Amino acid sequence: MNRSSSSTRAGRGPRRRGAGRRRGGRAGRGSRGPHVPPWVRAWTAHRRNVELALVIFAIAIVTGGHAIVGLTLEERLPTGLPAHALGLGALALAAHLVVRRFARYADPLLLPITVLLTGLGLVLLDRLDHAYATHLAHDPGLSPPVAPDQVRWTVIGVALLIATLVVLRHHRTLQRYPYLGMAVAMALLIAPAFFGEDTYGAKRWITVGSFSVQPGEFVKVMIVIFFASYLMANRDALALVGRRVLGVALPRGRNVGPILLVWAVSLVVLFYERDLGTSLIFFGVFVAMLYIATARIGWLVFGALLAVVGTVTVAATQEHVQGRVRAWLDPMAAFLPPDQQPAGIVSDQPAQALFSFGAGELTGTGLGQGHSWLVRFAGRSDFILTTVGEELGLAGMTLVLMLYALLVQRGIRAALVTPDPFGKLLAAGLSTVLALQVFVITGGVTGLIPFTGKALPFLAQGGSATVANWLLVALLIRVSDRAGRAATEPEGNATIITPAVTDGPPVRGHRRDRPDPL
Repeated sequence: MNRSSSSTRAGRGPRRRGAGRRRGGRAGRGSRGPHVPPWVRAWTAHRRNVELALVIFAIAIVTGGHAIVGLTLEERLPTGLPAHALGLGALALAAHLVVRRFARYADPLLLPITVLLTGLGLVLLDRLDHAYATHLAHDPGLSPPVAPDQVRWTVIGVALLIATLVVLRHHRTLQRYPYLGMAVAMALLIAPAFFGEDTYGAKRWITVGSFSVQPGEFVKVMIVIFFASYLMANRDALALVGRRVLGVALPRGRNVGPILLVWAVSLVVLFYERDLGTSLIFFGVFVAMLYIATARIGWLVFGALLAVVGTVTVAATQEHVQGRVRAWLDPMAAFLPPDQQPAGIVSDQPAQALFSFGAGELTGTGLGQGHSWLVRFAGRSDFILTTVGEELGLAGMTLVLMLYALLVQRGIRAALVTPDPFGKLLAAGLSTVLALQVFVITGGVTGLIPFTGKALPFLAQGGSATVANWLLVALLIRVSDRAGRAATEPEGNATIITPAVTDGPPVRGHRRDRPDPL
């Protein structure tokens, strides 16, 4: 009896081991997903290799879009397709190699997203150049192509990114001369009011001969550097609570001086330059960074009150702003009979934008098959999102906005991981600038808010904006590189200002001096 039981137990042992081998064999691997070769795992474990793969993927998408435009408009592949693909690939590869050498711990998504948005912008501009040359050939101000100029500005922007990463080895170097930088920024911000040219109702550009520059685009980066330095040095005083109104802790009266000064400068920009977009971004980023630095909701309430007062004051006195508000409230007024149109400036651009979005529906009409050239002079700059909405539909427009959201999210992530307060505020401020730009442009084009007249980052025509936005990405890459060198991922107790507490031994298999792959 015992021998039978022993033999039975002995017989079960091999069967259990065999079953275990079957579970751990091919069937087991198949149940967990496809088998990934070890060399692929090893290659993708390095974040720079992930970045390279994503850059190649972005260039492939852009090349495919360019080919589709050529097949749609000319029923053949564009003659310059290989040159365009190689040129964009060379620029992206040069930037990638510099990041690999001088910022090897940087976030692997920042550069690929920027390359993809830039490439899509070049495809859209090339498509619109063809439409403008065909349908608006009688207008000498609109028929010349702008895509070649945008390529040149992109080259300058990438060169600036490379120079920034090579020269600026640590973001805290920017902290040394905050007030000098702020003085230069204020001079550049106010200069168009005295030396700028009035173009389409706003004074944003300073022209010297055949060269023009928009100082406000560079100021948005410079003011973030100053705000980060100032708030890091004064955040304890700014966090003190004054009176409570309706349960909201408002700041002390003696501490509201800086926000009043910034508010006054933004009003100067509105009154004398009529640049609603720059004013909103300038004031909005300061209020947002105040809240990030102090975690006091009172600053948001106080900033919102100042914004309402300033907007009402300017709207009541500035004809240019009144025209924007009227076009927002009644975009179809431009199609009324002349005797029924409201007094003042009447623009049909908001209505044409809504028509384009409606024509695109969910999936779009297809690249090269839209009519967004009807927006006319701003179709390649301020209203380029109408082309996205019409030819790529709601789905394509959502994907583009998700790319911007992901770019902002990676910047906020760098702010969370970076151990020093200045780096946290710098990354958070730069991400806020990018988010505000996308919001005011998208909101204005879709009719959510009055149109502000700014260019969508990387996607729209604009030399100063393109170069400044590449500089913004370079600084985010630099901060994220330092964040990647930090000990570990932030824990639940991390905030924008306070780094995560990382006491205790490192987790097994995860060294604190090495960043995670993504």
